[in-house]
Amino acid sequence: MSHPFANLQLEALAEDAWLLRFGETIDVAVNARVHTAAALLRAHLPDIECVPAYASLLLRVDLDVRSSDGLRETIEAALSNPSAPATGTREVIVPVWYGDEAGADLQDVAAHARMSAEEVIARHSAPAYHVAMLGFAPGFPYLLGLDPALSMPRRSQPRTSVPAGSVAIGGLQTGIYPQALPGGWHLIGRTPMHLFDLGASSPSLCQPGDRVRFQVIDEHEYRRLAVDAGAAR
Repeated sequence: MSHPFANLQLEALAEDAWLLRFGETIDVAVNARVHTAAALLRAHLPDIECVPAYASLLLRVDLDVRSSDGLRETIEAALSNPSAPATGTREVIVPVWYGDEAGADLQDVAAHARMSAEEVIARHSAPAYHVAMLGFAPGFPYLLGLDPALSMPRRSQPRTSVPAGSVAIGGLQTGIYPQALPGGWHLIGRTPMHLFDLGASSPSLCQPGDRVRFQVIDEHEYRRLAVDAGAAR
C-alpha cells in the first residue's frame, strides 16, 4: 500500500511560502487529505502556518525562526510520520430560519430542483457538512456535503448586500455569510449566530475540518436567539 502523501506536488511560491497540491477537484476525500496533512504538520512543525483550501495547503514560514534551507525534506519527513493526529471531530450546530424574509430564494431553489420548499429544507438540514475551508470573507465557511439535487448555478445578478447570517447555495456548495456582504449565492435561510467575532478567543465559529449541522427553527425562535446573542437583525 502506497503512503497517503506519496507523490505530492510541493511548489515554492516564495522564500517563505510553499504550496502542497493534493488534486484539482472539489471533493470530500481530497479535502480530508488536506486536513490530515495540516494536522500532521501542525503537530510536528508548529512554527509553520498551515492554511487549508479545497485541494491544497499553503505553508508559511517565519524566516526569523526557521531557515528555508532543507525545508522540502523537513516537510516530507513530517508527512511521512505514521502518528497522524485525529482531525475533524468538532461538530457545530447552526440554527436556521428557512424561507420567508430570511430565505428570499428558497422558492426559486425549490422550483429549480422540482420539489417543494419543505423538501428543500428537509434535504438541506439533513446532512453533516464538512468545513472544507474558510474564505471569501473572514469566517465564511465553505461547506461540502450538499445534496446534489439542491445544486443550482449562482445568480446571474449578484446582490450588492446579503444580510449577515444568511445561509445560501452556490453550485454544489452551501455556506453562511458572516456579515453583510455582496453575494451571488441563493439565499434559503438565516441564522442568528455570529460566524466571526474579532473579540472572541477563536474569532471564527467554524474551523476547517469541523462538521456543521443545520437545525430548523421558526421565525419566533430566530428572533429570540438573535436577541439573546445581541444580534437582532
